[in-house]
Amino acid sequence: QVHVVESGGGLVQPGGSLRLSCEPSKSISVYQMAWFRQTPGKERELVALIRPSGDTIYDDFVKGRFTISRDMVKNMVYLQMNNLKPGDAAVYYCNMPDWNAWGQGTQVTVSM
Repeated sequence: QVHVVESGGGLVQPGGSLRLSCEPSKSISVYQMAWFRQTPGKERELVALIRPSGDTIYDDFVKGRFTISRDMVKNMVYLQMNNLKPGDAAVYYCNMPDWNAWGQGTQVTVSM
């Protein structure tokens, strides 16, 4: 069974930054990793993805503000979120698409 654990959510003011962390139980050098987010009443949406090659994909609403990265030694994936907006508030999920493995989610709140 594949496990994924996220951490790093919290409350931040508009314009602030947060970094989310994800630790999967499979090697990120072999499998692609992604971050999704979900708000009540809406479907989960892709935020960013990183392939084993290092290639990245971002949804338009976060381009230029969010960065997905990884530490191959620690086998960790990160989502650096800058210039956060109220519309970024959601539960963020780390995902390992090839295994359909999801973390428990971490709440990000953007508010004064």
